[in-house]
Amino acid sequence: MSQLLKILFVLLGLTYSLSTSAVPAMGMGYEPKYPADFKHFDYVNPQASRSGELVLSGLGTFDSLNPFLLKGISADGLSLLVFETLLEKSLDEPFSMYGLIADDFVLAEDGLSVTFHINPKARFSNGAPITAEDVKFSFDILMSKAAHPQFRIYYQDIDSVTVVDELTVRFNFKRRNRELHMIVGEISIFSKDWLAGGEFADTDDIVPISSGPYIVEDYKRGKYIRYKRNPDYWANDLAVRKGMYNFDTIKYTYYKDSSIALEAFKAGEFDFFFENYSKRWARSHEGPKYESGEIIKTELKHSNNAGMQGFAINTRRERFKDVRVRRALSLAYDFAWANDHLFYNQYVRCDSYFSNSELAATGLPEGEELKLLENYRSQLPDEVFTQQWVPPSTEKKGALRKNLIEARDLLKQAGWTIKDGVLKNGQGKVFTVDVLLVQKGFDRILAPYARNLKKLGIEMNYRTVDSSLYKRRIDTYDFDMVVTSYSSSMSPGNELKNRFHSQAVDSKGSSNLPGINSPVIDALIERVVNAADRAQLLVASRALDRVLLFGEYLVPNWYIDKHRVAYRSVFSYPETLPLYYDPITLLIKTWWMDTAAVKTRDNK
Repeated sequence: MSQLLKILFVLLGLTYSLSTSAVPAMGMGYEPKYPADFKHFDYVNPQASRSGELVLSGLGTFDSLNPFLLKGISADGLSLLVFETLLEKSLDEPFSMYGLIADDFVLAEDGLSVTFHINPKARFSNGAPITAEDVKFSFDILMSKAAHPQFRIYYQDIDSVTVVDELTVRFNFKRRNRELHMIVGEISIFSKDWLAGGEFADTDDIVPISSGPYIVEDYKRGKYIRYKRNPDYWANDLAVRKGMYNFDTIKYTYYKDSSIALEAFKAGEFDFFFENYSKRWARSHEGPKYESGEIIKTELKHSNNAGMQGFAINTRRERFKDVRVRRALSLAYDFAWANDHLFYNQYVRCDSYFSNSELAATGLPEGEELKLLENYRSQLPDEVFTQQWVPPSTEKKGALRKNLIEARDLLKQAGWTIKDGVLKNGQGKVFTVDVLLVQKGFDRILAPYARNLKKLGIEMNYRTVDSSLYKRRIDTYDFDMVVTSYSSSMSPGNELKNRFHSQAVDSKGSSNLPGINSPVIDALIERVVNAADRAQLLVASRALDRVLLFGEYLVPNWYIDKHRVAYRSVFSYPETLPLYYDPITLLIKTWWMDTAAVKTRDNK
């Protein structure tokens, strides 16, 4: 710890010891991979050329330049390109943070505060220095009612922010929280001057003052937005930025849906396509430009925690409150048929909220996990302790029929019986399921599912709406069922509150789409967030996973351990890929324009 910080800690009444020191990096329960004097991350090329324009696609529309508001749809790229954070997360470690705007930070010995020192070189795009006041201002705005309510949930364990001096800021915690000092480093920092003396909610059409590597150059609402590299970006020479952000300009062009976007990609309107649909990957990514090598089609391996994707069932609706009803809906879905006939056998069934990771519950609870769950036995179904949860399978011949019979019996137990070919309850109400979609690609997936539900007397309707209406209805939970995806890190924590905690049930815009409202799940989330070490984290995560699964809050979908991408053959990327990444972030951060390939193409 520097002598200055020691003096500050004494003046502020905080404790320190020889083991408490300001550091440029921290790992969650382990030593960071990279030493204090590292030159660059392994997954970048520090000699990458810096030139050219990268053109990407946006879907639907956008009407806001502020990604921190509930209202409106913000333009793609803002958070990644324009708003810098205190720390940079490594992409080849479970959860390690390295100094960016903050050049070092220290967690108090009692775990109830974290202090950051701002790099004196840090600047906004208007030339103003980034100060501790800016950090406090950014946090206070995000926690106010002017910002999206998800921030108040995510950062709820932060009590206050204290400006110690011009370049030193301390975050004070309400309670000890295993990861809070790390996720504080992910807070986006913006300038007071962006508001121009007005209200935060009115910045939706005001170009942000950048703290990141790019500034907004030009845009047309709903059509496109172009970013240009800030020539005076202050962090170019930092180790956490070497070899990164190698394009002079980055443009997002918007298309109505992904099918239209694919045709535009083939026509050369943009440069990179991240494919989510197995049918298109198998059958549509072909043609003369693929054959000639002008477009490269490949799969990039990753080690991401696959999380959970599924058809979320809105338990705020009365007919979905009974877990037997939700299990019946799951029993009617034939994944084996879909994987064979629709997905070209590219997928694996999700069987956990932490699929493809050591965090997933397996077998029956035992050891420390069983001991933890015993605290809540009276509030849990016996099956949690006596059965291994598995998604309904239709692999064997006749399995679907067996599943539908079981579903029929569950529905009957819940008070729903078939009358005149239609499922009704004792009051004569007809059982229907309306599925809200934003992409047409799911029509072919839902059609066979709807046929199976029809055999149970359930009418499933699915409707694709434009992105603006979709967002409004999602934010207000105006749906029966919706496709959702819960990606997960290797070190889950506070984000779980916004997804599964009861406090998010009625909070507009939260990720708790199923409306999960369980005191046991709330308690287990707290166990995950406050786990003292990796061993405790694994126990709490597996227990949480098990209880979520037995709650039958969604019909599980599928995952894949590769990123399917196609791109123009004018790009290069490092030989070493990180472990945990999404392909768009990797592209923007680490790829570069191959100038020789561009010249060859242009001379053809």
